[in-house]
Amino acid sequence: METVVPWSRLEALIEPHYPKKGNGRPPMPLGTMLRIHFIQQWFRYSDPVMEEALHDVPALRQFAGLDAFEDVIPDESTILRFRHLLEKHELAVAIFAEINAVLSEKGLSMKRGTVADAMLIAAPSSTKNEDKKRDPEMTQTKKGNQWYFGMKAHIGVDADSGLIHTVECTTAKVADIAMMDPGLHGEKAITLGDRGYHKTNRTIEHFEKEGKLSVLTPTKKPKGAELTDERRAAIGCCPRSRRLLSIPSGW
Repeated sequence: METVVPWSRLEALIEPHYPKKGNGRPPMPLGTMLRIHFIQQWFRYSDPVMEEALHDVPALRQFAGLDAFEDVIPDESTILRFRHLLEKHELAVAIFAEINAVLSEKGLSMKRGTVADAMLIAAPSSTKNEDKKRDPEMTQTKKGNQWYFGMKAHIGVDADSGLIHTVECTTAKVADIAMMDPGLHGEKAITLGDRGYHKTNRTIEHFEKEGKLSVLTPTKKPKGAELTDERRAAIGCCPRSRRLLSIPSGW
């Protein structure tokens, strides 16, 4: 990852907002804190666990550019403040856009097809806190027979390479299909989605208004009836799941 990630370009995005050396305690090197932040995302380390890992795992210290005998190892508060810095200036969005730009420049970002999907992210539902209430930015939704409280990540992935090109976050109750437009980068010909993207009140024809996009979603065979030749011509079959796919006419 040292050679793959465009560290210098990412550091240039953060540097204008990063603390400068002054009369107080000098800040940790920006490159070190950025690499630690990436390690956290890759291994899902909490701030305390990240601090412990830097003390215990030489390979992580080496990647972050730290020497256990010469350098001060950043504690969990320092790691937390760096993440808050990124959040305050919305730098995570800028970093994501820069990564996508690099992939496009290298010809690694494919634009033929997109797989659209959404993922629920749980939030604490307990009211046993200082405010005696739930997080007001979170909502609940039902999936199957299970209720969930939290938020939802709407993700657009390149169908060929598996690279993520779009991420939009909402509260949990926002329908998948409501975020389909923001999840498309506008240059694909085919979009694949689950049944959450096929609704009677907003059909796939909505996304084909200019005849440039085909949307494939699972459907079911009519109950107690065989498929007619006309219906067979209008649907396909997903080779991996063997489920029927609704294919727009003219595709």
